[in-house]
Amino acid sequence: MGKGAAISDGVLKKIVLSYTYVAIWIFLSFAVIIYNKYILDRKLYNWPYPISLTMIHMAFCSTLAFFAVRVFSIAESVSMSRDLYLSSVVPIGALYSLSLWLSNSAYIYLSVSFIQMLKALMPVAVYTIGICFKKETYKNETMANMISISLGVAIAAYGEAKFDSWGVILQLGAVAFEATRLVMIQILLTAKGITLNPITSLYYVAPCCLIFLFVPWVIVEFPILKETSSFHLDFLIFGTNCFCAFALNLAVFLLVGKTSALTMNVAGVVKDWLLIAFSWSVIKDTVTPINLIGYGVAFLGVVYYNHCKLQALKAKEAQKKQQADEEARRLLEEKEGGGGGGGEGKKSNSQS
Repeated sequence: MGKGAAISDGVLKKIVLSYTYVAIWIFLSFAVIIYNKYILDRKLYNWPYPISLTMIHMAFCSTLAFFAVRVFSIAESVSMSRDLYLSSVVPIGALYSLSLWLSNSAYIYLSVSFIQMLKALMPVAVYTIGICFKKETYKNETMANMISISLGVAIAAYGEAKFDSWGVILQLGAVAFEATRLVMIQILLTAKGITLNPITSLYYVAPCCLIFLFVPWVIVEFPILKETSSFHLDFLIFGTNCFCAFALNLAVFLLVGKTSALTMNVAGVVKDWLLIAFSWSVIKDTVTPINLIGYGVAFLGVVYYNHCKLQALKAKEAQKKQQADEEARRLLEEKEGGGGGGGEGKKSNSQS
């Protein structure tokens, strides 16, 4: 009974820790999104410079990631040659910088609630681009689900009270670049046996992003900042904003390390509904019934997509376990056969 109680306590502790990591990740992800919206929105803090904000984040995260990897050894660095870095990490950094730039730009034009609804298209983009790069297999059932998600988002967009075409283009561009980045990680890194956690990803990728963003920053935002003297930053606002962004990456590191990437996807669905509720109740963004119906349809599609991913993962794990059991059984039979043969040999020798 004591043993059973100990097992129950261990399982309970694991469940509590898992939910704690999920709660921390939801809170920090929530905080970063609302904070970015607050800084960039012209009606709130009124600092509409998304490239500059992204560069500040990347500079801050690069510095802290360097200390985390090189000084405090919180995460181990990956052995990487110069050629591998240029051919694999640099393209991913370019895609990441474009994704962040466009997604932050969308906060200037769109409400938080509508942006979350548009982000529901991420599985559609990842699946479609995955098929193009032969990382996903085309299935009629999966494609039908992708179409249902797209239809739901289209309904939500139709019902949007403050629809802005430029803002939608920016957010859809961000989704496309982020989906391409996720597929490229599989092709350029995972396929080569290289796995980067969120901290080592920042260590390698954030400096690339900083360099890639510098060119458009000089052309687009630097002249305006120079003219309006907007270089004087509020260190409390931007410091806490950057700290939240880095803490979010730490939370992802913990959440994926202690649970799974799928858990983060499911938690992301919960976070999206919370953001929509917050956007409507606190920021006073308009959320129409058609918005909710459309997002509800997309939400069901995303839930079904995550369910299919979970079932595929379970089937893969079961197959691996079956193969391991068969290999162990075969080795045991060979060992017993060899031992039996040796015993018979000894018995024959003693009789002779």
